Amino acid sequence: MTHTGSAAQATSPAARATGDGVAWAALGVVYVLWGSTYLANRLIITSVPPLMSGGFRFLVGGLLLAVIVLLVGGAKAFRMTRAQFGTVLLSGLLLPAWGNGLVTLAQQKVASGLAALLIASVPLYIVLLRALTRDRPRRATLLGVGVGMIGLAVLLLAAPSGGSGGVLGSAWWGPWLVLLAGLGWASGTFATTRLPVPPSPFALAAVQMLAGGAILLTVSLAKGDRLDVGAVSAVSWWAWVYMAVVVSCGAFSAYAYALSALPVSTVATYAYVNPVIAVLLGVLVVGERFSPVQLLGGAIVLLAVVLVVAAERRPPAVPG
Repeated sequence: MTHTGSAAQATSPAARATGDGVAWAALGVVYVLWGSTYLANRLIITSVPPLMSGGFRFLVGGLLLAVIVLLVGGAKAFRMTRAQFGTVLLSGLLLPAWGNGLVTLAQQKVASGLAALLIASVPLYIVLLRALTRDRPRRATLLGVGVGMIGLAVLLLAAPSGGSGGVLGSAWWGPWLVLLAGLGWASGTFATTRLPVPPSPFALAAVQMLAGGAILLTVSLAKGDRLDVGAVSAVSWWAWVYMAVVVSCGAFSAYAYALSALPVSTVATYAYVNPVIAVLLGVLVVGERFSPVQLLGGAIVLLAVVLVVAAERRPPAVPG
């Protein structure tokens, strides 16, 4: 899979191995940090309007990352063509605004674990987008996605013991809103691998977050959301700071770097791992209990990750 404007084209096996190692480390950061966002969102929206929480989170994270990029790379790191800037704005709309924004809204009605499971539809969307653009995925990739869907089905059928309601209860449209968020996230992920992007993935992530945060905050204020500072709990404040500083800066920049160096289907495996991380955090942090069937579903999901990663890393067969 070719990435326009990729950050690194290794010129030697040693350099290539080093680049691969950094890219895989970045993907590991995405696995862990984004796996924690569902629980953190749940803690924030108990006392902060969902879209407003996302808006401020991405604006703060984007500003912090932009300052770091300026200090390290200077203003030249933000140089981009009109087409590259258009891609950044589009991905800002699709990833932080559409993707994260709708998930946070849905978590008012959907439990954090269930939201994480539903977002695992992202790889399926990406495979569909690849097929629509005549980039036919390998059979092994399709097999991995299929296995992942089976694992997620097992997890969904074995409903969490704590119930499926969100902060403000349950609603039929909640899960569908999460699936719609997954479509936006998949589209943004796919677009950044096919359209012109800035040379610096970190500048891309910074401007992407600023654009998405501005969109979320504008929509939040337009719909009448207001923040009662005195009503925000200490837990919500800490979770909000964690999301704005650690997750937004760390995960988004790591995600952008991983996309610049790894196949999109490999990067999309975060959607399989995140639910497992979310389940583990639920057990360790808030004492959630899960059945053996749910543990089986988690194991199947991890198997799917192995299949997809192995399929995308295997060199194409030589005809003849």
